[in-house]
Amino acid sequence: MNAHSEVEERFAAFDRPAIARSFVHAVDERDREATLVVDGIHCASCGLRIEKGLTAVTGVREIHVNPTSRHATLRWDSSSVSLGRLMQTIADLGFTPHPLRQDTRSALHTEEYRAALKRLIVAGLGMMQVMTYAVAGYFGAFAGMATQYQQFFRLLSLLVATPIVLYSAAPFFRAAVSDLSHRRVGMDVPVALAIGLAYAASVYITFFGSLHSEVYFDSVVMFTFFLSFGRFAEMLARHRTMATSEALSESIPAAATRLTGTDDNWTGQQVPLAQVQPGDRLLVRPGETVPADGIVAWGTSATDEALLTGESQPRTRRPGDAVIGGSINLTGPLHIEVTEVGPDTVLSGIARLLERAQGQRPRMAQMADRVAAWFVATILLIAVLVALAWLAIDPGRALTVTLSVLVVTCPCALSLATPAALTAATGYLARNGLLVTRGSAVETLAKADTILLDKTGTLTRGRLKLVAVRLLADHSDEDYCRRLAAALEAGSAHPVAAAFRIDDNDLIAEDVTMHPGRGIEGVIGGETWRIGNTDFVIELAGVTAAPDLTPGVTSVLLGKRHQLLAAFELEDALRPEAAAAITQLRGAGLQPAILSGDAAGPVSRVATRLGIEDYHAALLPGDKLAQVQQRRAAGKTIAMVGDGINDAPVLAGADVSIAMGSGSSLAQASADLVLLGGGLDRLVGGIYRARKTRRIIRQNLTWAIVYNLVALPLAAAGLVAPWMAAIGMSASSLIVVLNALRLARDGEDNATITPRPQALTAT
Repeated sequence: MNAHSEVEERFAAFDRPAIARSFVHAVDERDREATLVVDGIHCASCGLRIEKGLTAVTGVREIHVNPTSRHATLRWDSSSVSLGRLMQTIADLGFTPHPLRQDTRSALHTEEYRAALKRLIVAGLGMMQVMTYAVAGYFGAFAGMATQYQQFFRLLSLLVATPIVLYSAAPFFRAAVSDLSHRRVGMDVPVALAIGLAYAASVYITFFGSLHSEVYFDSVVMFTFFLSFGRFAEMLARHRTMATSEALSESIPAAATRLTGTDDNWTGQQVPLAQVQPGDRLLVRPGETVPADGIVAWGTSATDEALLTGESQPRTRRPGDAVIGGSINLTGPLHIEVTEVGPDTVLSGIARLLERAQGQRPRMAQMADRVAAWFVATILLIAVLVALAWLAIDPGRALTVTLSVLVVTCPCALSLATPAALTAATGYLARNGLLVTRGSAVETLAKADTILLDKTGTLTRGRLKLVAVRLLADHSDEDYCRRLAAALEAGSAHPVAAAFRIDDNDLIAEDVTMHPGRGIEGVIGGETWRIGNTDFVIELAGVTAAPDLTPGVTSVLLGKRHQLLAAFELEDALRPEAAAAITQLRGAGLQPAILSGDAAGPVSRVATRLGIEDYHAALLPGDKLAQVQQRRAAGKTIAMVGDGINDAPVLAGADVSIAMGSGSSLAQASADLVLLGGGLDRLVGGIYRARKTRRIIRQNLTWAIVYNLVALPLAAAGLVAPWMAAIGMSASSLIVVLNALRLARDGEDNATITPRPQALTAT
């Protein structure tokens, strides 16, 4: 960092609370988080330079740069350093940062597209003109054209090639100058050297050389056109891979209908979303998008949360229910009381996690970046040696061969191989309800061979369900007992009460008293009734012997004075997709096991129903972590799925961790992936997609390495013309990007994955 640089006014403005509020997220009292769009990033080395520069700044907690999306995700201590200072540091490094906002993202993409298209059109039109002059010159020289006409065609070529070099090729020169000024050798250095050397040599020969000497204006414009075309195609692919992030940010409307008035007389006013504050009441009509997180204050409707959670089925929302900004109101008008706005909403949190995952580089990408950095320096050295060798062999071809070596070996494909695939894969997974929060998660998930699952909230819904009623008195009626229980539990918020809920109940309990930890007492039909644990109900009934209850099952008794009426057996309902998901996980070669803090009985019942023989009950958080460490020591790669606060340590200790979207925020913060819709079947699809991602990354890296190993000796031997080098380099990058884009498409991955037979049997 340049410690003496002053913060320019344009960056200092982002420290003003009114401006920062729209894109800076307050993580806690001191830490802040924001995502910036950084102009000027051309390759992975640019991202590494920014990360290295900001890591040295006091107060920076985290910095991840995604060279594919050109986004930088920052987390910093606001008491130590300001955002304006950090943005100034990025500017001092030769880049231009902007806050990532909906309007900023769209405007920058549009601006980038238009600028790239103009450069491409100028290069294309100029190339056609120069090639016409070059062909005329070649034929003229063969047919004995007069020297003044040959010189005339050279001057015309110079006239057309100059704006192409100064305008269309300007991004390559700017990037190269920036790299060299920071003592780095980036990928644009050899490209800029090739174009600059060819143009300068051609200008010199045009004015001072012999007509028998070759000029390279045609090669210069072809270099520029094909390189510009390659970068243009990469840009289109990059914009497409960012579709999920864009869809998330663009799903929030720019304005909202704010209501003022009383319960009987509300007046709506259209206001910009930036003016909406927590506590405001908003009207959301059918078909409109919910503009912020909130609580339903009035109305009943169904909302579509597919974009946020991957859940395809609409969800009913009634007064008191939470709604997420970005979901779509489908059937009826709703009044929403706003709880969170801007960067503090669930949608913004998902977008930040996605940005972080796409910005982090797994081990394969870090290795490719290191190889690419050394590769460029090696190429420059080889180019010098090739030039010296050809000066000795055939001086007339030395420049041509050296230019071909510089262009054909640019390692763009090598550096794009991993980030392009990961960006496409994480976008696909997020659209299908599996949010990747760390860059290494996809790579590790693909290697997992053991999956450990928590029970409550993971394999089960975490909600008790009435599964059996045992009548304890002669002539008692099951339906009547259920209605008695429902009347007593009607006013309770305890999880047990939900198991007895009945919509139409003609019985009403009066003088209801809650006895925490024991049960409920109330009067129905003039008699006092109790529902709750055994001691509590027996105390009222006055019986001496407790009934026999099913071991390992949660039971609740119902009774009145001198009589026990019924015992209700409750069970945590199994997730409907759990059994199929376990079968599919086994089919994918993963060995399932249950780690639960619940009692042995319920855990055993769930394990038996799912056919899981490896299960452990009554575990404390430390016991679960010990189980993970023991299996890792045995050489297993562990994927852990959980949802509770007590799962946070074991999630952090696993090789790759998955939190249920309905779980605690602490568990989600500790996890590498989050199942937004809560369906375990989506995890199975995610594992297949992760394996496909690993395959495609390996294909890309193999292609990039083989291409350079083949192209370099051919170019050094003088077998690759400069125009062929330009096409080859651009085509290699394009192939890598197009191959990565296969990960963004829907498909039946299951049919393409071969199960690993050694892991099919549970132990």
